[in-house]
Amino acid sequence: MTIASTTGPTTKSTVKTRAARPVVEVKKSMFSPKARERLLYFISPLGLLLVWQLLLMAGFGDRRFIPTPSDIAVKYWEELTVGMLPIHTAATLYRAITGFLLGAIPGVAMGLLMAMFKPVRIFFDPLIAALFPIPKVALMPLLLLALGFGDASKIALVAIGVFFPVIVNTYAGASNIEKIYWDVARNYGASQSMLFRRIIFFGALPMIFAGLRIALAVSFIILVASEFVASKTGIGYLIWSSWELLQVDVMFVGIVTIGFIGLIASALFQELERICVPWKANQ
Repeated sequence: MTIASTTGPTTKSTVKTRAARPVVEVKKSMFSPKARERLLYFISPLGLLLVWQLLLMAGFGDRRFIPTPSDIAVKYWEELTVGMLPIHTAATLYRAITGFLLGAIPGVAMGLLMAMFKPVRIFFDPLIAALFPIPKVALMPLLLLALGFGDASKIALVAIGVFFPVIVNTYAGASNIEKIYWDVARNYGASQSMLFRRIIFFGALPMIFAGLRIALAVSFIILVASEFVASKTGIGYLIWSSWELLQVDVMFVGIVTIGFIGLIASALFQELERICVPWKANQ
């Protein structure tokens, strides 16, 4: 009886301890370093909105021309539910995503080829140096003449704007791979395809993602500017038409929408980079 009474409480306490462990582990996982980084990533935009609200409520600025975030939120909900904001956002996203893919994929491929083959680099380098500094919006009249006022001209303009930063960053990432990796691969008889798959592509991947993030921002800058004057749909058209009608709150709705899209896209790119480039995330 003594043994049974001694064993009983010990077993119950052990069960309670084991049952409590998952709760502690869940709490720790909720506040892991990655979770804190993600939380901190979104704190700064929210802090900016809070400062904006407080300054205008304190009397700094004219709310007729610079509405508060709360006023913009009310108008945003109105445009989202009964207005044209979903249609304009869908049009801009379609043009941006399509143009981004059409410019980024050839840019990555060309940058890697320039790093692998010297004749390719010698041939394309002066062309890139001459065309990259040209403001891409300046090409809009030519594209309108060639492709018309539809989506094709905007998509082509975005693709051209995306191509150059992607190719430059891809080539920089591939050309800066340490020479020892090339020598070891060639000494072991690696073919060009294996050299590309195992060394060049993965070695350039961090810089490729850097170029893609820059190109994403450039694509929205170019696209919204083109929608000001050569479109009847899109967020750029929404901003410009609301400015002509002095609808300042609607204009800020379009501006904030572009900011939201950029923030979400940047967060998605960071998550994708953590998956595709795990060795960089662990540094």
